This record gives sequence, structure tokens and C-alpha cells, in this order.
Amino acid sequence: VQVAESGGGLVQAGGSLRLSCTASGLKFADRTMGWFRQAQGKDRESVACISWGGTQTHYRDSVKGRFTISRDNAKNTVYLQMNNLKPEDTAMYYCAPGIHWDKCTGVWVPENEGDKFKDWGQGTQVTVST
Repeated sequence: VQVAESGGGLVQAGGSLRLSCTASGLKFADRTMGWFRQAQGKDRESVACISWGGTQTHYRDSVKGRFTISRDNAKNTVYLQMNNLKPEDTAMYYCAPGIHWDKCTGVWVPENEGDKFKDWGQGTQVTVST
């Protein structure tokens, strides 16, 4: 699986950014897509998930009402629109193409290395200043 994230940058609190992730090497239209983030010194955490058809979405509580995940299956691309950004949103953001829905939403946290999601991209840095 090849993954390319883009759209990160430096923005003031209250500002907006739109992240994009293009993935290949998988049946994009048939798979759940997710966005995760990892702040310095912290564990990677799920931010948003979208089902294969786009009819079902899931967000972590801290971003509800501010972030919107969407997808364009014709372009093999998933987006994360981030509005009203806060300093605590500062992190490296990673796309998770084809992740299992339960892994994305946190219902299933694999303990075995073989079950953990591995197809991470390089990430795109989001920095929100005060």
C-alpha cells in the first residue's frame, strides 16, 4: 500500500486546514479510511474514520463539530477538514488506508503485533499556534 498525506502546516488558533490522503495498492472504494494523530511524547490516537461508502463516520470527542472526514473514491482520496483549530490539535497526522473499522474507532485495540495496522504513511505535520 502506498500512502501520501498532504495539507499540513502552521496555522493560528481558530484557523482551518484541509488534509488529503491518496492511497493506492488496495481496493480503496471497499475499505474503511481513517485519520490518526500523534503529538510529541504521546501515543498515536484515532481522530476520524469513514466507512467504505462514506455513510458512516466516527470522531474522537475532542474534534466533534470541528473536523469533518470525507472521501472521493474516484480519486482514491480521503480528506480531513479541520476548522476552529486549537493548540492541542498540534500533532503529526497520519492516514490509515484500509484500516479495520473496529481498529479505527478503538473498539478493538490489538495486542498482538500481527494484528496491528501497519500501512501508515509518512504523515503531515499540523502546528497550531496561540
